[in-house]
Amino acid sequence: MHREEHHSSRKMIFLTLWIVVSVILLPLFHSGSVEAAAKGGAVFVIPVDQEIEQGLGRFMERGFAEAAESKAGLILLDINTPGGRVDTAEKLGKLIKDSSIPTVAYIRGEAASAGSYIALSANKIVMKPGSIIGAAALVDGKGQAVTDPKTIAWWKSSMASAAESGGRNPDIARGMVDSKMTVAIPELNFNKEKGQIISLTSEEALKLGYADHIASSEQEVIQWMGYSNDDVFYVKQTSAEKAAEILTNPIVQTLLLFVGIAGVVIELLVPGFGVPGILGILGFGLYFFGNYIAGFAGSETWLLFIIGLALLVLEMFIPSFGILGILGSVSLVAGVVRAAYDMQHAFISLGIAFVAAVAVVAIIAIVFKDRGIWNRFVLKESLTADQGFSSVVNREILLGQRGVSLTPLRPAGTVLIADERVDVVTNGEFIATDTLIIVSKVEGGRIVVKEDTSV
Repeated sequence: MHREEHHSSRKMIFLTLWIVVSVILLPLFHSGSVEAAAKGGAVFVIPVDQEIEQGLGRFMERGFAEAAESKAGLILLDINTPGGRVDTAEKLGKLIKDSSIPTVAYIRGEAASAGSYIALSANKIVMKPGSIIGAAALVDGKGQAVTDPKTIAWWKSSMASAAESGGRNPDIARGMVDSKMTVAIPELNFNKEKGQIISLTSEEALKLGYADHIASSEQEVIQWMGYSNDDVFYVKQTSAEKAAEILTNPIVQTLLLFVGIAGVVIELLVPGFGVPGILGILGFGLYFFGNYIAGFAGSETWLLFIIGLALLVLEMFIPSFGILGILGSVSLVAGVVRAAYDMQHAFISLGIAFVAAVAVVAIIAIVFKDRGIWNRFVLKESLTADQGFSSVVNREILLGQRGVSLTPLRPAGTVLIADERVDVVTNGEFIATDTLIIVSKVEGGRIVVKEDTSV
């Protein structure tokens, strides 16, 4: 009896504990399910694995738009970039911050220069072991350090603001830009001195709060953010966007402009080949196509270019004292420059292409001088006497012929020879009307007669 009561007591104790535990843990499980529901939606992965320029900007804008349209739950920026244009990075940073979709930057290689700004603009930063962030000092197109104080101050403020928005130490962001400032970093037992630029490894960034987590793969990042790997969409560049990335390279653009200028001018000056004209149109077409896809050029750039080309062609056939040529050149250059992402780079590329094209056109003009359009405006025929041409009527056939004077010859007058009235002169003597004459000399158009005394 005692043992049965003891057993019943134990059952009551276990039942009571189970009820207590259930009451305590049930809200937690419920909370967890609510949180999981709040983190529903697809994960959009957008690669940032190239130089940061307008082509990448257009691609990322499309990726964010597609994510918003699909009501995505998370955008993962897969970053591995050496940097690029800081003005483009600033626009992309605003795009990231203004997005209603949470973003996480996964640095799997390097987020240098402008790439570090994009990473700092995200809600969270996760780094792969061995990756780096920082080294955001400004350089120009030739790789030389930018020394303009205003430009450096602007970029330094932008980096610091991006860091502060994520609750990170802004002085470290400034130290990534300005080599002249000093920054104390006690967490790493290190002080940045003048002449140094801060660049952080994944472990260093984690200690300083410049990374929120370290993960070996995108899947780990997605899980750490609380999302499922079963609904992941990878935004990929279209063929046109990939082509635009190549075509907007400054070297490629210079080459395309050279081919365009040289091809069109050669076809105009030395017509009949066809190939130079096709290559020229193709060169200009690819130039404008690449800039259009990248978001630099609008339809007005094509219009300016076509108008300019048409005016230059008209200048060759319609005398306008150079007005058409000047207007055409201005329109053509305006179209090319407006289509480019940077006016300075456009002028440099156009200048190099123009000089190279002039040299090639000059060589072609010399080699094919007999086929040039200038031959249409140059008299090439030689009207010689050997070919039967003469500037005066040949009257030598009259030499020795007889006739009669129709007017007095004093010494010039008119005579009738073989039923033809002929203007003649004498050697000075006077010959009356109706006097028989004979042609004694013919000098070009000068016919000399004398009185015929043989009858």
